Amino acid sequence: MVTSVPASAQPPVPTPGAECHYPNCTPGIKPNVVLGSYCENTTYYVFGVTSWGRLVFCGSPRRYEPRWFRSPEMHGVKNQGDLCPGLSGEVAQAPDGLFLTCVSKDGRSYWERGDL
Repeated sequence: MVTSVPASAQPPVPTPGAECHYPNCTPGIKPNVVLGSYCENTTYYVFGVTSWGRLVFCGSPRRYEPRWFRSPEMHGVKNQGDLCPGLSGEVAQAPDGLFLTCVSKDGRSYWERGDL
């Protein structure tokens, strides 16, 4: 049995030029990714979505060959260095496609490269 999420449960698609806080407005998300399969780029445009709608990212744990993994919560397009209070460990994409993660350090949380 296949069920779909009602349109009302989806975040709204923002108007052009508006801030992006969700995956649905993030450019460059690759469709039809197979969870666990090999991928190539762990730095730029790393997000994909499976055929059943699961958000994934291309990562290389301990510098092994990169694969598609389930993504932490994704917050759209953000700027490297901007604050991200309460989002530690969650991810985003910079306007140029750079993979970002929210890190907590020295009493503040901010968006940092996610491929390091």
